[in-house]
Amino acid sequence: MAEIRLDNLNIEFGAFKAVDTVNLTVKNGEFVVYLGPSGCGKTTTLRCIAGLVKATSGDVLFDGVRVNDLSASERNIAMVFQFVSLYPHLKIRENIVFPLKARGVAKAEIARKLEWVTDIFKLGRDLDRYPGTLPPGARQKVALARAVIRDPAVLLLDEPLSAIDEQFREEMRWELGHLQRQLAVTTIYVTHDQREAMSLADRIVLMSDGRIVQVGEPDQIFFQPVSVFSGQFIGSPSMNLIDLVPVEGGLKLAGSDVRLTVQNNHIPEWAIANKRRLKLGIRPMNIHLRDEADPTSAVAIPVDDIFSVGRERYFNFRVGETIYQGVDKRKAPGGLSGHVHFAPEGFLFFDAETGRRVTSETAA
Repeated sequence: MAEIRLDNLNIEFGAFKAVDTVNLTVKNGEFVVYLGPSGCGKTTTLRCIAGLVKATSGDVLFDGVRVNDLSASERNIAMVFQFVSLYPHLKIRENIVFPLKARGVAKAEIARKLEWVTDIFKLGRDLDRYPGTLPPGARQKVALARAVIRDPAVLLLDEPLSAIDEQFREEMRWELGHLQRQLAVTTIYVTHDQREAMSLADRIVLMSDGRIVQVGEPDQIFFQPVSVFSGQFIGSPSMNLIDLVPVEGGLKLAGSDVRLTVQNNHIPEWAIANKRRLKLGIRPMNIHLRDEADPTSAVAIPVDDIFSVGRERYFNFRVGETIYQGVDKRKAPGGLSGHVHFAPEGFLFFDAETGRRVTSETAA
């Protein structure tokens, strides 16, 4: 295991800055997930940690030792990519022990380690099969077994489940998290899939345009996003962002006549006193459609339509020209005549210009 530290890491390809002043410490045995849209710099950062890409400036440190000038083979890392590259002509057991044979490890030690990873990854029945006869999820487990049999200090995973069919992916997520806890190896995992990040990570590193936007535990990033980007990228359906306009005694939903006040909607006084344009961030789970109207949370907004996704019933409502979503909480499916309620505990406020989260402390 190793602690990994990135100090002012910059990676440039000509005039393009792929990674921009990244600072991060990954603790011993921690499972950290780099999350963000395509092209945000997460894979480039991972490849730099692996020694496959050279930093333009800044440092990569393993247990406090600078490794910038060490090759990938000298860093004691193991890496698993999106597309599994097993040797098709070798049996599974031969694929798994290949790195040990290449290093000249003694036969007795190879046998001991093969037994160890076979037990961990539950591959005993597959050892004498060839890769082409295994389903995608099993092939990915073989690739992981081959990676960890070397006892790496760091395990680097670049979208390892994205090429697997959805029916195997859920199971593999659970198994991967379970295996990492068993192995206690420092792990960095790259994905654009928020479900993977939320279910696997000890901490999520959310990136955009080469920069770290937010670092935190999954619940922290979900419930306390620091910016509009964080709020919208995490969560499905995405967070609603409604423009607010300061008016006398409250905040008006832009493009409508709906006014939110302290008395009727529990809007915090500091948000009204702020006197600048804000965006109200509220997740669909905090907007409910009910039969009864509670004057302390109901808002006079017409409902456009109602639809189901799995077990949940969602509804669309319109503010101005923009459509937003909430959850139909009624016991029985009804028409479009229900009452829309905004749960005040779900209110988040963002600066309309900068996109940064605004709280009572930052507003002051």
